[in-house]
Amino acid sequence: MKITETAKMLHTTPRTIRFYEEKGLITPEKGENDYRYFQEEDLWKLQTILALREVGMSTAQIKASLEGDNIQSYLDLQRSALYGEWIQIKDMITTLDQMIGESPGHEDLLNLSQQLKEVKKMRKSWKDRWNFDEQAEEYDQTIKTTGYRFNVHEHYHVALSKVKDWVEPKPEELGVDIGTGTGNLAALFMDDGTTMIGVDQSEEMLKVCLKKYPELETRPGHFLSLPIMDHSTDFVVSSYALHHLQDAEKELALAEMDRILNDDGRIAIADLMFENEKEKQRILAQFEQEGNGEAVDAIHDEFYADLSKLVNWLEKEGYNVKTHQFNRILHLLYAEK
Repeated sequence: MKITETAKMLHTTPRTIRFYEEKGLITPEKGENDYRYFQEEDLWKLQTILALREVGMSTAQIKASLEGDNIQSYLDLQRSALYGEWIQIKDMITTLDQMIGESPGHEDLLNLSQQLKEVKKMRKSWKDRWNFDEQAEEYDQTIKTTGYRFNVHEHYHVALSKVKDWVEPKPEELGVDIGTGTGNLAALFMDDGTTMIGVDQSEEMLKVCLKKYPELETRPGHFLSLPIMDHSTDFVVSSYALHHLQDAEKELALAEMDRILNDDGRIAIADLMFENEKEKQRILAQFEQEGNGEAVDAIHDEFYADLSKLVNWLEKEGYNVKTHQFNRILHLLYAEK
C-alpha cells in the first residue's frame, strides 16, 4: 500500500507517517520516484505507534519499546507516570479549593502553597538508596529467620501469615501489596483466590516477582504515588517496606492508602517499628549494653516507624486500629474503616 492508502486505513495523515519515518520508528520500502510502500508488518507497527502516542508516550519511548520488544513494561511505566501527574493535579486542586473556600490572607496563602510544595517534593524525590534492583535476584535467599546477631527477618513468615489472618480476604476482593518485592506476601492472598496487585519501585524486583507468580498483576510505583484509582481497593497490605520512608513521608503514605481504599477498606502493615519514641530509646540502649553495634547501626540507617504516630493518624481518620508485637523491632498494624 502507498502512504495515502495507509494513512486512510489507519485514520491518520501522510504527514504523521512521514514524521514517524523521520524519527526512525518505521522504515517502509521505497520504489520508483521514492514512493513508499507499506507491508502488513509496517501497518501493525504503525497501529502500535499511534496507540502508544494516544496514551502520551514520547517518540523516544516508543522507539525504545519497539526496538526492545518490551512494550508491556513501557506501558506500565507510562501508566505510573500518568497516575503521578493525576495525583499532583489533585493535590493542586485541593489546595486551590482551600484557598478559595477559606478566604485566606496573604500569610495563609503562603502556608498553603508551601504545604503543597512539600507534598510535591516528597512524592517526586523519594529515592531507593538501598539499591533493591541489585538485591532482587538473591533477595529470597537473604531472608534468614535465624542465625544473625541482629535479625530483621526474625518472625518473617509468622508476620506475613498474621497479616493475611487479620485481613481475612475474600475471593471476590481486590488487594494491593505495596513494596511487594518478590511477591511473598501477595502470594499468600492469591492462594485463596483473591485478586492482588503488587506495587514496587524496583523494576528488577518486579521481574523476579513475575517469574515466581506470573498471575500477579504488578505495577511500578511506590508508597507516595500509588498507580491505583481512588476508592477501588478492598484492602492494602505491606511488609518490611514502610521503614524506608521518613516520618512525614509515612503519613503521606497512609493518606495514599486511604485514597485507594473503598468505604469498608482495611490496612495491614507488618514492619520494623517501635511502640513509641521512649521505647525506641530503651531498646537502642539495650542493644548498646549488649555490645550489638550492628543493631544500632541498622536502626540508625533506616527509618523504623513510631507505631503510636501511625495509630494516631489512622484513628483521626476514623479507622479502628489494633496492633501486635512479634519481637523488639517487628510489629503488625491493622486498621479498618
